[in-house]
Amino acid sequence: MLQKAHLKAIPFENLDIHYGREISLEIGRLFEKIVVSERGGFCYELNSLFHALLQKLGFMARIISARVAKENGGFSPEYDHLAIVVSINGLNYLVDVGFGHFAIKPLLIRPGVRSSDGIGEFQIMEFDRNYLEVSRVEDEVVIPEYMFSMVERKLTEFQNMCDYHQKSADSHFTRKKVVSILTDDGRITLTNTQLKISGLQGSQIENFGEDEFEKYLERYFGIRIKRKPVEQGSTV
Repeated sequence: MLQKAHLKAIPFENLDIHYGREISLEIGRLFEKIVVSERGGFCYELNSLFHALLQKLGFMARIISARVAKENGGFSPEYDHLAIVVSINGLNYLVDVGFGHFAIKPLLIRPGVRSSDGIGEFQIMEFDRNYLEVSRVEDEVVIPEYMFSMVERKLTEFQNMCDYHQKSADSHFTRKKVVSILTDDGRITLTNTQLKISGLQGSQIENFGEDEFEKYLERYFGIRIKRKPVEQGSTV
């Protein structure tokens, strides 16, 4: 399964934002970063490159815009998240390799029908005449993830929100580093000062000083990244 293989091989990460490196949405540069340099990325990078792969393999795939559910209710602005819809034999599937802890296989877009990815349960419901809402279902509690429309978008339409998430102090991506990847039985997640390894036997958490972040990054993700020199009066 392509989606699961991607999630186990390529981490969700926002490191370039914290190391002063501009994120480009040009497919060639994304290929160089993610495939050649064996890095990861966030939704605009991961899903756009995966979309290009699906199209190259002959799938009818299109990029869509999604608005992420907020903890206090409501949804984020349009283009806050980039996802994919794939059409196969008249059926549409939601495909997403850039949302961190999410479904590990395509979700059938059929309102009212629940889908299992083997780990969790999801449902897609009509939100209004223009949007659908995808949610996780945990112990019969429905937890909204994001709302999306089926309208095909161009990658360039996401540039402003991509810039926002790289530069704005209001974006959660600028507040802390995060690297996360799917494993055979769980997930490994690294933030500024914490490593979390979850699996069938539960979770292990290790806290450390922020100056040790790069050591854990290389040990658990095989990523070595050099911090750019900080100019006078600027911060990284």
